[in-house]
Amino acid sequence: MSSVLYDTPGPRAKRRNVILSVVFFALLLLLAWWVWTALDDKGQLEWSLWKPFTQSETWTTYLLPGLGETLKAAALAMIIALPLGAVFGIARLSDHRWVRGVAGTVVEFFRSIPVLLLMLFANEVYARSTDVGTENRPLYAVVTGLVLYNAAVLAEIVRAGILALPKGQTEAAQAIGLRKGQTMALILLPQAVTAMLPAIVSQLVVIVKDTALGGVMIGFTELLSERATLAANYANVIQSFVVVAIIYIIVNFLLTSFASWLEKRLRRSKKSTGAVLGEDTEINPAAIPGTFGTGENTGGGGGF
Repeated sequence: MSSVLYDTPGPRAKRRNVILSVVFFALLLLLAWWVWTALDDKGQLEWSLWKPFTQSETWTTYLLPGLGETLKAAALAMIIALPLGAVFGIARLSDHRWVRGVAGTVVEFFRSIPVLLLMLFANEVYARSTDVGTENRPLYAVVTGLVLYNAAVLAEIVRAGILALPKGQTEAAQAIGLRKGQTMALILLPQAVTAMLPAIVSQLVVIVKDTALGGVMIGFTELLSERATLAANYANVIQSFVVVAIIYIIVNFLLTSFASWLEKRLRRSKKSTGAVLGEDTEINPAAIPGTFGTGENTGGGGGF
């Protein structure tokens, strides 16, 4: 069955695709076997190196506290960056040139700077210009850097999501007398949220992963930095990397799964009943509440 984007492969193309798939799968198995053999030769598959992860002390002392700090920093950054990005995204669509100019300058500025540089700069500002203690300073710096960068990115996502809506939505709102603020809040944003949700979730996953930058550069005690302490105590560097990678995969998978469920729920809630009236369908006015003929508006009368 052909499509606008591609033609249905013929017999030769199908055979070629099968051969390429088999070759790729064989190479993948060969790579996995080579990695397994190399690790086994170096003694990295010994049970003594994996055993610490079966002990509760390893999780309660290192991994779970680190994961908690990672999730706390990511949650704070999400809570602040989402509304801030929405405000700047809407401001870039303002009718006032000075509002668009200021919002555009702020968004482009912070979107162009690496998030690690923002964290380092925020850490120095907190150290030299505030009374934030050394214990809380890394968390503040990480959250600040994540908020500034991701708010700028989310602002572009919001702006693109709103611009992707049909112009008829805005024209219809204007036709019934809604102001631009009402149109944005009641008509455009609720529809754009569903379209923007996949991109927003992708950015939230980036926030979770970017917390590791703070652990590497400014001493933030997140999951990856706690892994280093764990590996130093048990001499299981590769094993700790594997376990931490699995934890990141699980957290981000849960986040994307929740977003997919929420997106489907929002789409279902916006669907109509799907009932279509044919040409011969008779409409009974008495079945419509509040119309003439029901007696509600006429004191029991059936006409004017």
